[in-house]
Amino acid sequence: MVNLKDAIGVNELTDKKCGLYRALLAEFLGTMLLNFFGCGSVVTSNVVAISLAFGLTVTAAIQAIGHVSGGHVNPAVTFGLMVIGKVPIIRGILYVLAQSAGAIAGSAVLRALSAESMEASLGVVSLAKGVTPVQGLGIEFFLAMILVLVVCGACDDAKSDSKGIAPLLIGLSVTVGHIVGVPRTGAGMNPARSLGSSVVMGVFDDHWLYWIGPILGGLAGGLIYTHAVGPAKKEEISTRQYATVALEEKERFEYIDSGRGGL
Repeated sequence: MVNLKDAIGVNELTDKKCGLYRALLAEFLGTMLLNFFGCGSVVTSNVVAISLAFGLTVTAAIQAIGHVSGGHVNPAVTFGLMVIGKVPIIRGILYVLAQSAGAIAGSAVLRALSAESMEASLGVVSLAKGVTPVQGLGIEFFLAMILVLVVCGACDDAKSDSKGIAPLLIGLSVTVGHIVGVPRTGAGMNPARSLGSSVVMGVFDDHWLYWIGPILGGLAGGLIYTHAVGPAKKEEISTRQYATVALEEKERFEYIDSGRGGL
């Protein structure tokens, strides 16, 4: 049974060894960089360039701060991990506050360093013409769901082969999400990132869906991976019943080289 005190995380507020305050600073910095570089790319008006900018920035941020805080830089990820018990409740709430503050700071710096003519292109998310709020909510739900599914899969303790490239895998999922989302909702995908742009520019049209959609998607992603797909087991990794074609071919050549088979 889960210890309630550990699940809430009250002890972390006074335990210096847990590094909570360093983690909060890391989340602040990571999300600040995300809003500065990701939103800064919106001026290009190129969907692929914008998608790569967000994805690569997430990759860089996770690589830089992942060892300190886990590199969430997104409330949807934090809520997704919190609902499956990977993050204590108090830590999760503080992460969201730090991420939100970091995103606002990043967008504020970006606006301060941009020409007035660029203010219409500083990353404020909005629904495309003809896209209803319900449709936008659905898009944001799926963008966050795939992200959290990838986070859970890439960071699964039993899948050591993916640990080293986890930042890249997560960044690529962000890139894919933006390719789909930018033409429809602006691809919030991250409530803190959306908040940062909205606060600095003073625009909050349909802002609620950029929180509810990703958070629900993050919760769904964490629960699906944990209870439906199921965390990887070491015996599954060793047998590779779902191996790729490339792996199967490698095994076939090893079989031939051992003298037990032939062409």
